[in-house]
Amino acid sequence: MKTTKLNYRFHNPNSAEDTADFLCKLLIEANRGKVERAMERAASRCAEESEYIVEPEKTEVMEEPESIR
Repeated sequence: MKTTKLNYRFHNPNSAEDTADFLCKLLIEANRGKVERAMERAASRCAEESEYIVEPEKTEVMEEPESIR
């Protein structure tokens, strides 16, 4: 049995820049959850490995310098 090869053609009346902008926004929205989870994992891994974690009770409050004006 011979199979038919599918051939798709799309007509896009938009400019290349508009199309690229739309596709970027679409892909960002579609992958938002994955990106947020990856950023949270990276931040927690960095915090676990870092020796410079600041504990809130040990922070010093610094006074802001007065303006010279």
